[in-house]
Amino acid sequence: MNSRPPTLGLRHLALWVRADAFEATLRFYTEGLGLGVDWHPDPDNIYLSSGGDNVALHRAVAPREVSHERSVLDHLGFVMASADDVRAWHAFLEPKASELGFELLNAPKVHRDGATSFYLRDPAGHQVQMLHVPSIRA
Repeated sequence: MNSRPPTLGLRHLALWVRADAFEATLRFYTEGLGLGVDWHPDPDNIYLSSGGDNVALHRAVAPREVSHERSVLDHLGFVMASADDVRAWHAFLEPKASELGFELLNAPKVHRDGATSFYLRDPAGHQVQMLHVPSIRA
């Protein structure tokens, strides 16, 4: 085969979440970011979606425990249609940080490649990037 098969891009992410942060992390992704519950097969696993993606939260049990200082990945990103959307998300989330138990890590900034983003840390310690990349079409 000479040509690469098509892909729809990165649309699924599965996260191990510390047991003591599971409910707060679920609340952050549903109430904070607005993801809906797609499937909840049991108390330790839940699948969320914004309509074009799938984020799985799995309650971590030994030996897969993770710490607040070290997530199971570098970061995950939610792509926005414009830089203004990134700034609007920051303004929307900033007053909710304390209530929903997450930490804003920086204000929106423009990167060397023209992308605009900011980072936050969810209640389980995962770093989340809210991002607009000009080359990604809505």
